[in-house]
Amino acid sequence: MNIDFIPRLTSSTDWATLIFILTFGLLTVNRNVFAIRFHDYIRLIYSDKYLKIYKDSSNLKSWFTISMFIVQLISFSFITHIILSYLNYNSLNSFLDFLNIFNFLTFFIVGKYLIEKIIANLFNIEDFIEQYNLIKVNYRTYLSLLILPVSMFLFYSKNQEISIVYIVLAFVLITNLIMFSFILKNLQKSILKHILYFILYLCTLEIAPYLLIYKLLAFSK
Repeated sequence: MNIDFIPRLTSSTDWATLIFILTFGLLTVNRNVFAIRFHDYIRLIYSDKYLKIYKDSSNLKSWFTISMFIVQLISFSFITHIILSYLNYNSLNSFLDFLNIFNFLTFFIVGKYLIEKIIANLFNIEDFIEQYNLIKVNYRTYLSLLILPVSMFLFYSKNQEISIVYIVLAFVLITNLIMFSFILKNLQKSILKHILYFILYLCTLEIAPYLLIYKLLAFSK
């Protein structure tokens, strides 16, 4: 008797669809629960009203900021996952690969934040670092909202041209530089007061970790 084996489906994208739905669901909840705050937030790219209203460092631990940070993690994890798959570091349809990236980014960002807290305490610049982190997370979450639809398009697209990777990387880099200039503009007075500490911070916690990750990727390739 011949037995016909049904090949096991290993390329399902259902997990990605579910995560995208949950992410947009979370944004919808925030839009309805924090209607005024969300409205001010989406205007962040051309208005600093949101930063002026929610400038207290306690907002860093608010439900709105935390939930939007989760959206940031998902968005950045997806775009990283997609770029690495285009470069043949992982499989685009693999949930495990995505989960590894998500976990890495979570531990990387949270660990970096804890190190920043320690350094801020050592140099007695806690208030400045809290303000810096609050503004940084607001702008980077905003960047993640811009990246999210791009990630969806690339994930479901059958186009595997490597040029797309460079276009996306250029978009992320340019947008990140623009938003970093906004951060400097909003904190210029505080930065001038702590210019030496800020330069040290940039070199050790904003530049060095990303160079290390790049070196690791280049070495593994």
